[in-house]
Amino acid sequence: MARFLKKNKESLHRTPGSVIFVGSQKMKQARVSVMDYDQGSLRELDLKKIADGERFKNADSVTWINVDGVHDTDLITEIGRTFDLHPLILEDIVHTGQRPRVEEYDDCLFLVVKMLRFDKDQEQVIGEQLSMVLGPGFLLTFQEQAGDTFEPVRERIRRQKGRVRGAGIDYLAYALLDTVVDNYIFIIERLGEKVEDLEEEVLFAPSQAVLEKITRYKREMNYIRKSVRPFRELILQLNSLDSDLISDKTVPFLRDMQGLALQSVEIIDTYREMLFDHLNVYNTGVSIKLNEIMKVLTIFSAIFIPLTFIAGIYGTNFEYLPELHYRYSYFVFWAVLLLVALVMIRFFKKRDWL
Repeated sequence: MARFLKKNKESLHRTPGSVIFVGSQKMKQARVSVMDYDQGSLRELDLKKIADGERFKNADSVTWINVDGVHDTDLITEIGRTFDLHPLILEDIVHTGQRPRVEEYDDCLFLVVKMLRFDKDQEQVIGEQLSMVLGPGFLLTFQEQAGDTFEPVRERIRRQKGRVRGAGIDYLAYALLDTVVDNYIFIIERLGEKVEDLEEEVLFAPSQAVLEKITRYKREMNYIRKSVRPFRELILQLNSLDSDLISDKTVPFLRDMQGLALQSVEIIDTYREMLFDHLNVYNTGVSIKLNEIMKVLTIFSAIFIPLTFIAGIYGTNFEYLPELHYRYSYFVFWAVLLLVALVMIRFFKKRDWL
């Protein structure tokens, strides 16, 4: 399936709000996990029945319900009924080709972002859609597959580190988004090191392999940019929302994240410019090398043209050819050829053509 665009033939000619999975299934069976906590207590459990999660809907504690595997449309539909989610939210959750954005509904906020990870073996950035529903007292997150991206946040909750155990549900959403943007910067810097290491290869050993690296890194940077630029817009929009679901205490943290998102975009643009420069240097190096080859071939041609002319005249079959029967004619002939060649080589060097 295309990385930049998800095919959506399955959703053609369907009514808006239809829960139709678009994407590639990345895990066999969906899993629903719950973290319910306040300053003094913590409960972690897996939900076997979605209806059991209804008791967390209006609880005084902070409830984080995470769903791994959005291919199970029946499960997503049941969650929508339990938490009274708008049909358009359910449609966007199971369509994994959504653009990162935030939407405000009557009783919740819906966010879509892209989580990224770097595959070492293929040297490729892998993307995954993360959908978040922020409601009063609960946070629903939907991932395409199970992963460890949010494990640091879970550990902070378990060990009561930082502000997360004493803050509200909006701070939990911020903590998850902050993990996502930190991962952006980590991947960009990791790929950026490879881009910087290309400089010496481009200058001193331009080859087809170097050109392939430049092309591959350009593709990966464009893929990251496709996720990061809308994320910055999402944070800007989130900061401008006048919603009761976001407390004044969380706003400064969101503003700080806005700076991180802007930094990510600037780093990507810097490395993309470097790749364009690498490509220009590569093309220039190849052109210079080709010009050197053509110069040598041209010089050889220029030297041999008059020699060929002389040899052609000397080799003609005239009956009365001067010096034809002269004993040293052959040596004189070679002396003339060498003299002409040396004079031309000296002329080329004087003109700095050699």
